[in-house]
Amino acid sequence: MKKILVPALLAVSLLAAPVYAGNPAAAKAASSLKAADKTYKVQPQLSTLGWVGKKVTGQHDGNVQFKDGSVLVRGNQIVGGTFVVDMNTLKVTDIKDADTNGKLVGHLRSEDFFSIDKNPTATFKITKVATLKKADAAGNNANITGDLTIKGITQSITFPAKTGVKGGLASASGTATIDRTKFDIKYGSKSFFESIGDKAIMDEFTLSFNVVAKQ
Repeated sequence: MKKILVPALLAVSLLAAPVYAGNPAAAKAASSLKAADKTYKVQPQLSTLGWVGKKVTGQHDGNVQFKDGSVLVRGNQIVGGTFVVDMNTLKVTDIKDADTNGKLVGHLRSEDFFSIDKNPTATFKITKVATLKKADAAGNNANITGDLTIKGITQSITFPAKTGVKGGLASASGTATIDRTKFDIKYGSKSFFESIGDKAIMDEFTLSFNVVAKQ
């Protein structure tokens, strides 16, 4: 009886073994599933995105709102994410006169700038997050690289940010500097119109963001 029982138990144990036994690729896939990234949903009502554009004679600033997005979290670190910006929410905040404000918003919406009627959203997709060994003076603890799409044109950008994950919330804040001419926004650029003089608008503008995502 014992001679029959031992082989039977061995057969059962082999049949019950994981299907990836002896298959390194399957075993690796199973291992990666255990460490799967968690998806946090961006909270537009808690997140902000401000912009500043400068010209020879001064500057203008305003904001635009996130539409939706998601953040990928591994452990206590942000490792990826995709963000959608609703360009139709673009506002100018430094001009108090309603008519002047409306004219500038209208110009920014036009083909000279963001062509919002044809491109109602802008997107950013994180491709790499490099954690810094030590935070800089501004508290930034990571360098984020990703693909920014404006007016249907995609360019890779990198910028410093302060990131954190705690209590079911993931957050990232910082300032990114964008060269608008790389997105075919050349209006008033001295790089393309040398004789424009003091009417020139700087090629670079900044986006200051504070993104909050919830598990």
